[in-house]
Amino acid sequence: MATRAGIDTKVLTALTEETTFPFIAIKAEFDTEHVRLWGGKDDITINSETYLGVGTALSFSGAEETTELKSTGINVTLSGMDETVLGLALSENYQNRKVQIFMGFLDGGTNEVKGTMTLFSGRMMTMSINDSVSGMTISLSAENRLVDLERPSQLRYNRGSQQFIDST
Repeated sequence: MATRAGIDTKVLTALTEETTFPFIAIKAEFDTEHVRLWGGKDDITINSETYLGVGTALSFSGAEETTELKSTGINVTLSGMDETVLGLALSENYQNRKVQIFMGFLDGGTNEVKGTMTLFSGRMMTMSINDSVSGMTISLSAENRLVDLERPSQLRYNRGSQQFIDST
């Protein structure tokens, strides 16, 4: 059986079972604190970190894996969030901060995590807040680090550029 690099055996075992309980979790690393959310009820623990259950308020789109070496972005939407998340969205510097999305499996419908794998890892790029009568929604777009390969480098192979990198 062919496997993708980075998938641990617990996830492979969960995928072979007759009934699976998948979930999605997100970790956004702001300067003052990290926001950890997952699409279920109550709290769960992933890698010794507690993730707050937000149910169907968490959604994402645009995750794709291609055979080409190219950057693909992702959009995360959070509706009906609490004051902590809203405060971070309004006051923190979020651009170029790390964001990770995990796919995992629960053990028999409980809140015990069998295993997880990284579905997306990148940087937060833009965030928009929509306040309407039906509620508040935060939309976050993130890009993979591969997007940097598309930007031209301003460094050259001359003395000035090399001394900019290392003055010695």
